[in-house]
Amino acid sequence: MMSASTPKEKRTELLANSLVASLEKRNFEAYFCPTGKDAVQKVLELIPEDSLISWGGSQTIRELGVTKALHEGNYRVIDRDLGKNPQEVYELHRQGLLSDYYITSTNAISEDGILVNVDGNGNRVAALCFGPKNVIVMCGINKVAQNLDCAISRARSYAAPINSMRFMGNTPCATTGKCHDCTSSDCICAQVVLTRFCKPAKRIKVILIGEELGF
Repeated sequence: MMSASTPKEKRTELLANSLVASLEKRNFEAYFCPTGKDAVQKVLELIPEDSLISWGGSQTIRELGVTKALHEGNYRVIDRDLGKNPQEVYELHRQGLLSDYYITSTNAISEDGILVNVDGNGNRVAALCFGPKNVIVMCGINKVAQNLDCAISRARSYAAPINSMRFMGNTPCATTGKCHDCTSSDCICAQVVLTRFCKPAKRIKVILIGEELGF
């Protein structure tokens, strides 16, 4: 790994290395990749050929080209993006819970290693909690928050409105850009999940990336 050359890169490297140590104390397997290209290579290193793979709706993994790389590799893929209608998408979500590797991002992560995620339908947080044999979380450095309260605020007040707009949800936050703690039928914060410890150990593998990615 090349040494950081600018103050911003140095700060990112120091923060990431500290966070990797915090994650490992919580039984996560954790890595720091300075660039998105490094992160994609790490994913391909972690996943054995012929593995059954699925993923969530993460913008991060799409920005990085991870889904394209997996389609082009020697893997068995469950791609929820190929569902022709809501029922097919739902069935692909369910199948993904039995995958060998499930790839996602996180809405936020505290500096002491707690993942924070909000979800509308629950398929992504369900996979984090139980189901797939392994979960790979790809997280841009922009999603790291100082503490748990800041991470929850980031997930609900920043990531949720943007994702609601992205998925064309009919929610107050999609109209105003801020959280209203709503009970809309399209609520994207139906589940708020804190993952503070990895069980079994190393099932969840977190790849921190020294770039701003996703929302």
